[in-house]
Amino acid sequence: GDSWGIFTFLCAALCNLPALPALNCTEELGAGQSIQKTYDLTRYLEHQLRTLAGTYLNYLGPPFNEPDFNPPRLARAERVPSATVDLDLWRGLTDNARLAANYRAYSRLLCYLRALDGQAGTAELRHRLGHFCSSLQGLVLSIAGVMSSLGYPLPAGPAGPPAPPGNPVAPNDFLKKMDDFWLLKELQTWLWRSAKDFNRLKKKVPPAVVTLRLEARGF
Repeated sequence: GDSWGIFTFLCAALCNLPALPALNCTEELGAGQSIQKTYDLTRYLEHQLRTLAGTYLNYLGPPFNEPDFNPPRLARAERVPSATVDLDLWRGLTDNARLAANYRAYSRLLCYLRALDGQAGTAELRHRLGHFCSSLQGLVLSIAGVMSSLGYPLPAGPAGPPAPPGNPVAPNDFLKKMDDFWLLKELQTWLWRSAKDFNRLKKKVPPAVVTLRLEARGF
């Protein structure tokens, strides 16, 4: 009847429709998203280091685990990259210079932390140090990604710490513990400042753009 004829016509019409473009939402990974991820990672490492530092300082024992212990920085500790730079001077650097300084510092700090990982006396502490080293390695790679997305070259030269002159081994246990203390202290300061750096940088760079692409899909 008429109803069957109409149904047959509609089916034929649907089968012969031209291929329709399908909307596919894809996100372009740009500098803005790379900076946001790096900022989030610095904040995560800040939180992670608070627990790790407390555990490690307790492992070192007094006076290193006492809240008011604030010794002067020894000449031996100068091998560890210092974050104690005047804030106005630091902010006066270009974005490229600050990123390069962060990349070099964390590359060197990572080498020193891996040495701590091999010396830790308890399995739990070695596990925590190993996990933190993996996260810090991720931060080094993330900073490299930010520099690449902004068109900055990576700093030239070796990423690891330079070989210290003379005998690198601490002459006694107390000075070795002092080296470890300053390593953690400087790392805390670097992460605190880096979080501020990337927070400012992400405000200067627009967020990642979401684009709609048309893909022809045949039937």
